[in-house]
Amino acid sequence: MTRILPGVIAMATIVVASNILVQFLFSDWLTWGAFTYPLAFLVTDIMNRVYGVAAARKVVFVGFVTGVICSLIGSQIMLQGDGFEYAAVPLRVAVASGVAFLTAQLLDVAIFNRLRQSSWWKAPLTSTLVGSIVDTVLFFTIAFSASITVFGAAADGAINWAWGTVPMLGVGPEAPLWVSLAIADWSVKLVLALIALVPFRLIVAKLSPNPA
Repeated sequence: MTRILPGVIAMATIVVASNILVQFLFSDWLTWGAFTYPLAFLVTDIMNRVYGVAAARKVVFVGFVTGVICSLIGSQIMLQGDGFEYAAVPLRVAVASGVAFLTAQLLDVAIFNRLRQSSWWKAPLTSTLVGSIVDTVLFFTIAFSASITVFGAAADGAINWAWGTVPMLGVGPEAPLWVSLAIADWSVKLVLALIALVPFRLIVAKLSPNPA
């Protein structure tokens, strides 16, 4: 466990920072958390390359548990401030976040491992892109789609602002607002997946005698 401690700390830090920064808007379509959360894929891929699949999964589960704890704290704050009927809102977002994170990260680990013997860039780029798509689709669908009704009327009423139709990203065809939020979020993940290849290569070269 000691050898992967830096990865554990990095993942926990990213999850906590993202949970805080998601509360602050960067633009009409993004929060600051959109720029920190994708770094979780970088940490997972570095752990996978240097220490293997088992170590990467341990780091992923640390991130998942950290996210659950952050969500529970957020739920308690809302309960104290706004009453029980609004507790369904952070619960819905927490479930969406947890399901998306765990599914996408474990998928990332599996794809990376399958492509481990390919060119050095292929495993981290492919696994991150696929994981990012799955993460974005699961989170925004569970958290905001009107087709998901299992969280009750209180949660639906509090997030129905995301159902209003607007031009996609302000310029495209009409679509629910949450679709624009999802597209903007994935666009950031795409850009960061490409940029992350540089620190991935450098860090892996430093930690492992065989970065390929």
